[in-house]
Amino acid sequence: MDRRTALKQMFIIAGGMMIATSCDFSSKAPSIQLNNVKLDSDDELFLSELVETIIPKTDSSGGKDLNLHLFVMKMLDDCTSPDDQKKFLEGLKTAEKIKGKPAAEQIAYLKSLPQDDVFFNILKRRTIQGYKNSEYVMKNKLVYELVPGRYNGAFKIVG
Repeated sequence: MDRRTALKQMFIIAGGMMIATSCDFSSKAPSIQLNNVKLDSDDELFLSELVETIIPKTDSSGGKDLNLHLFVMKMLDDCTSPDDQKKFLEGLKTAEKIKGKPAAEQIAYLKSLPQDDVFFNILKRRTIQGYKNSEYVMKNKLVYELVPGRYNGAFKIVG
């Protein structure tokens, strides 16, 4: 074996080891990459329940169908202060007592939280923001007309 081949193989192995060690192969990893917040797949599943409680599935898609829990997680990770992230995670751990309970109990718990609760405010605000900005709502629920709108020649002007 010559030196070039040996060096080439060594760099390939070293690169593979660097890539492999940066990946998280545990079954508890969430489905999206988070840099600042440590959530696992159980937390992600619980967040999807809470999001579904806030925006339930009716004749239109619910929070779980639109993957709003992923939006909440990403916004929490990217756009929330570290102090509020910590308070949100504490609130999530406290709320785990309603995990797997019927929707009525989850609604009652969320309504019982104080108005200034960081956990509930972030959860509610980001869920609604994600719903309003989702592709489903933008395409199916909002009717957009180009400015200045349609012309109505029979419109009476009062004056």
